Amino acid sequence: MKKYHFIFDNLKKNKSLKKKFLRKYKNYPPHKSDLFIVFGGDGFMLRTLKKYQKYNIPFYGINRGTFGFLMNKFKTYDVEKFISTARLVSISPLKMLVKTKNGKSYSNIAINEVSLLRQTRQASSLQVIKNKRILIKKLICDGVLISTPAGSTAYNLSVRGTILSLNSKKIVITPISPFRPRRWKGKVIPASSIVLIKNLNVQKRPVSAVADNAEFRNIKTVKITIDNKVKFKLLYDKNYSLTKKIKIEQLRSR
Repeated sequence: MKKYHFIFDNLKKNKSLKKKFLRKYKNYPPHKSDLFIVFGGDGFMLRTLKKYQKYNIPFYGINRGTFGFLMNKFKTYDVEKFISTARLVSISPLKMLVKTKNGKSYSNIAINEVSLLRQTRQASSLQVIKNKRILIKKLICDGVLISTPAGSTAYNLSVRGTILSLNSKKIVITPISPFRPRRWKGKVIPASSIVLIKNLNVQKRPVSAVADNAEFRNIKTVKITIDNKVKFKLLYDKNYSLTKKIKIEQLRSR
């Protein structure tokens, strides 16, 4: 028998379900657990992954939100039954290093994507650099995002970015409403790449940087790399794995 730590989003529909699970199973503290079982939507799952990252144990998500791309469908109150057949997926996040116009520095990780977004009515003016070589000298746009394979079906897909296979060892840069160059649709690059984005007009065209759900405003530069030192272990039902979900989205977009 494994030791489980149950984590519930504060939703009305979770109340009765929470009572049933905690009546049936002991809720071990995180540091004594073998597995985290998370009840919520994708946003709650992203916050939970970051919060409990230090324990380095697997997560099994059960969807109680809307779409639940990172989650599994609720099937049974028998934990051993759905855990015994689940398959493990390991993913590394993006690491974001931010410098603001006031000279302050911040860092954060993103499991789905890092987004740079204009803060005012004026379009942003950005320079995109890959491995010290200028990829786009001046990008006038609402913003730009850098996505992992796991996140490529989220915000990235909604702005018509390329969907990446989970094992592709790639990341994707996608512009958001580009004005110039108007026809630039982004670029798929190796996951080993170092991406640097500069705000070319910090005073007049302020930009924020968002790592999943952590926002930093008035940025001057953002450096993005894959953080291979961090591995998130996610469990999925064998018939509806994360890999399969991504493949389904790839087929839909063709």
